[in-house]
Amino acid sequence: MIELIGEANAAGARLLSACGEIGICLRTLKRWRKAFGGDGDGEDRRKGSPRDVAHRLSEEERQRILLTCNQPEYASLPPGQIVPALADQGLFIGSESSFYRILHQAGQCHRRGRARLPQEPRSMPRLMADRPNAVWSWDITYLPTTVRGVWLYLYLVIDVWSRKVVAWDVAEVESADIAADLVQRACLKERYRRPRGFGANQPPQQPLILHADNGNAMRAATLESRLEELGVLRSFSRPRVSNDNPFSEALFRTVKYRPDYPNRPFASNEEACEWVRTFVDWYNHQHRHSGIKFVTPHQRHSGTAMAICQQRANVYEKARQAHPRRWSLSTRCWRQPEEVWINKPTEESDPIRALHLIEAA
Repeated sequence: MIELIGEANAAGARLLSACGEIGICLRTLKRWRKAFGGDGDGEDRRKGSPRDVAHRLSEEERQRILLTCNQPEYASLPPGQIVPALADQGLFIGSESSFYRILHQAGQCHRRGRARLPQEPRSMPRLMADRPNAVWSWDITYLPTTVRGVWLYLYLVIDVWSRKVVAWDVAEVESADIAADLVQRACLKERYRRPRGFGANQPPQQPLILHADNGNAMRAATLESRLEELGVLRSFSRPRVSNDNPFSEALFRTVKYRPDYPNRPFASNEEACEWVRTFVDWYNHQHRHSGIKFVTPHQRHSGTAMAICQQRANVYEKARQAHPRRWSLSTRCWRQPEEVWINKPTEESDPIRALHLIEAA
């Protein structure tokens, strides 16, 4: 190596670059030159740690540990469970650390036997809604009752683009059948039809996407088959990532932090339904949502929000013209958001937006 580095240096290469190609540092080269090219005898004078450990396990004991770990009853267990199991049988052939060390040296310190392999990380759901009934989000939350340990279940389906509650229900159980009927009623109410394909003079029809978390009712085969009949695609959050379903979580926060939310538990299902019906009517037709420029979800869902925001912009422009010195360069932006994203990609990793439906499927 010293000769090769010398030849490269004589040919014009820098010593630092030549050493980097071999994988050593410049100080190592200087030490080698001093040892082999100067007064040194060329021997390796580094002090290692050769020790004669009296209590070291013999080769026979090491093989016994390996054979024990590879027995069928222990093949899928880590040393932390093998050692206590052997102790229960009155056997001690090595400590837990010795088991780990020997398995590591034998290349077996990993998931052994039929243990389940690590799951690959789920891809982040990226959904984009640019019109009503493009992406729906739904979830289930608890409503307390007067009986301790008994809960009511509130089902809410929200349109991501307009924030409108398109369907809701209160039930005594968490069931995939109730969820399937709820989504079907929402599709009938919103007049959603299964896409029929692509016509010669027709724009491409994108199917509706129903986004949810990984609950039992969301993953059930009953709901899956019903959505297949309706022509609705499914999308799921990543496990243990609540931010992947932000619109439903925000809606539940609005539900339970309303000033008129009952201080006492609900006495019956009918009482809970009556309160939820009042809340949904207020939320859809009176609540000015901050995420859609302070118009109601019904106004945005029906398409009248554009005219309302244009009127607000005209009012602000007239006020600016009346007193131009009180305003900066522009007035408040009342333009409606054209797209609503779940996990919007950054500019560096922005995929083709037309593929978001394929990712959801």
